[in-house]
Amino acid sequence: MGRYTCSFLVSVPSDHLQPLLVELLQDCQLDVQYQTGDYIIAREFPGNVPFSKLVTVEVLIDKSKSTETETRMSIVIKNEELPLQVDNYCRQMFEFIKQAIESSRHWHLIEILAG
Repeated sequence: MGRYTCSFLVSVPSDHLQPLLVELLQDCQLDVQYQTGDYIIAREFPGNVPFSKLVTVEVLIDKSKSTETETRMSIVIKNEELPLQVDNYCRQMFEFIKQAIESSRHWHLIEILAG
């Protein structure tokens, strides 16, 4: 199973971050399947890649450490594909989504905490 994680600190209040993340995930051609105030699950639409390669994205917004201007969030991107190559499909999608987060116009990226 491919699994990649990364954490970010962004300059946006936590109550504004969740709808911005939903929009970002949808712009990445992902279907948001579940969301609460601090958790989002999105998945690729079937049809473009084999079922085992379909990527699931989980986003956790850490409200316990957020301030009025900064919020910490973590992403987990995974699929059922065995990561037999370094540059596998899950890794490619991870880099694509990570880049979308890093370059989003909706916030200023303060720090990448892992990944």
